[in-house]
Amino acid sequence: MSASAKPGYLIVTTGNDVAGYEIQEYLGVVRGIVVRSTGIARGFLGGLKSIVGGNVETWVTVCETARQEAFSRMIEHARELGADAVIAMRYDATEFMQGVTEVLCYGTAVRLRPAAPHG
Repeated sequence: MSASAKPGYLIVTTGNDVAGYEIQEYLGVVRGIVVRSTGIARGFLGGLKSIVGGNVETWVTVCETARQEAFSRMIEHARELGADAVIAMRYDATEFMQGVTEVLCYGTAVRLRPAAPHG
């Protein structure tokens, strides 16, 4: 069943449930992984900026782009499983080499059904 009137729409929440719906089936963990390198020039300029303080826009752009791509990949994974929603969505990032970071977006894919009316 589709959880929304919008075709192709997928609900994503950091919570463990979706208001107005009951979880019909748990489909498993879905994830999107992106590995980014800042590059020597960006890393050097970002390092200089961090010495004097303030927001390092170079890093903000790299991080936001990586998060968005990881999120999109997680959504794609959920759609492949036929999910209506992803619950308990989280981000994680790990630097595994100097200047190289893995960004992970993950959650639990579920199928939903409308909640039974109370009353």
